[in-house]
Amino acid sequence: MKITKGIQARAVKVLVYGTEGIGKSTFASKFPEPLFLDLEGGTHYLDVSRADSISNWSELLETVAEIVAQHVCKTLVIDTADWAERLAIRHVCDKYQKSGIEEFGYGAGYTYLTEEFAKFLKYLDRAIAHDINVVILAHANLRTITLPEEAGSYDHWELKLSSKTTNKVAPMVKEWADMVLFANYKTLLVDDKSSMGAKKKAVGGQRVMYTTHTTFADAKNRFGLAP
Repeated sequence: MKITKGIQARAVKVLVYGTEGIGKSTFASKFPEPLFLDLEGGTHYLDVSRADSISNWSELLETVAEIVAQHVCKTLVIDTADWAERLAIRHVCDKYQKSGIEEFGYGAGYTYLTEEFAKFLKYLDRAIAHDINVVILAHANLRTITLPEEAGSYDHWELKLSSKTTNKVAPMVKEWADMVLFANYKTLLVDDKSSMGAKKKAVGGQRVMYTTHTTFADAKNRFGLAP
């Protein structure tokens, strides 16, 4: 039986999600020697290394395996998780000769999808084992959650992945990551001096990254970062 003690340093697994144009790719570009798997073609304005010719799920897995084997970077960036999920859905549908994921019935299609994405995360774990950081970027989607017994409702930001309850990709990715970071614009309210009443107006739009859980978004970190 192998027993280890103390803190062990290794590469980090990071999930960054947020609203459109918040700067997720720019943030990921600041990691050590990043290589982007640019699945949605959104990094052309960044001075980074990229692989942008991946057109299907098999190519994505093969590319990750080749990057690990050749150790060509210190950080592997998946841009983005939602586009990777699209490739996985297409792969599952082609494999079982279905026109869409809903055609399977009884949530079977999403079970196959979850299995494929779990395989993808294992490929990323190989990168971690070879001391390559992994950063997964994802878009955010706002959903209204209604509390039981007419207690009210509130808005909650979540990963922009398939929203079916039988789809377990989003919780699986969040569980996999060491850090789940949510980026958004923080709206500042100031007194509206042009109004005769006590009205407020929204100004600014400061960019904020949340590192711990909030009522409006999921986030976590294992490094003691400030909220």
